[in-house]
Amino acid sequence: MLHGANTWLTLIFDRLHEHLLKRDILHADETTLQVLQEPGREATTKSYLWLYRTGRDGPPIILYDYQTTRAGKHPRRLLAGFKGYLHVDGYAGYNELLDVTLVGCWAHARRKFDEALKALPEDKRNAPVAAREGLEYCNRLFAIERELKEATPEERYQIRQVRSRPVLDAFLAWLKNQKARVLPKSSFGQAIYYCLGQWDKLVAFLQDGRLELDNNRSERSIKPFVIGRKNWLFANTQRGAKASAITYSIIETAKENGLNPFHDLIYLFEKLPNLDLQDKNALDQLLPWSETLPPICRMNN
Repeated sequence: MLHGANTWLTLIFDRLHEHLLKRDILHADETTLQVLQEPGREATTKSYLWLYRTGRDGPPIILYDYQTTRAGKHPRRLLAGFKGYLHVDGYAGYNELLDVTLVGCWAHARRKFDEALKALPEDKRNAPVAAREGLEYCNRLFAIERELKEATPEERYQIRQVRSRPVLDAFLAWLKNQKARVLPKSSFGQAIYYCLGQWDKLVAFLQDGRLELDNNRSERSIKPFVIGRKNWLFANTQRGAKASAITYSIIETAKENGLNPFHDLIYLFEKLPNLDLQDKNALDQLLPWSETLPPICRMNN
């Protein structure tokens, strides 16, 4: 029965994956996962769980993918055929994706300046130091975005050209000026070099009003797995790790679409055994945004 359940959920996962690749804006992130029994590897070796999800547009899709390494071949495989924008945190493993524009994360940039400020002696943190100036540039960008929360993509795109672009131009000039003055390995130096090294990605959000200033959407979606990992600590086998990734994908996508995951899983297990599994239209009737799902699957029931 368990093997059959995994097979059915894999079919739903694969169909969600097909729909994911049709979007043109995605987010990605990754976190560690310990799997005790992996061929040719020590039980303490780190493996990874990769997270891929949709952006603002359309019904949300959240997929988790277990892999033994953090190599760039894994996103190339799972995102094969995807064309568009991908929000990332700065990890170089995404750099080799074809037909993809990487969109950097200003939350990470801001965090580095915040860490540089906190690394200073406490009596100097409120002084007009350079780390605080860098932090203020980031804060100005986030302040503009808060004002644009209810704007249409077209409005957001136009206003960013008028208000955000000048902030970016001034920030870039400031970063280049600071680069000559800092130690690269200092906390402040790391913040400067991170922004300069990521600059093309950090300004990519200007290209489309649907894009976001940060990759927090990914961080929120990977958090349920991170919290779960604190309880169950590790997977025993690769098969278990893959099953966990698929199950998390189904449950978190259901929750994001306003479904009660328990009742949704019951409904899937009732319907899938009697379904023509080659019929993609029939499978689509079981996806979390389908209007044919019974009311009991909704979160408020």
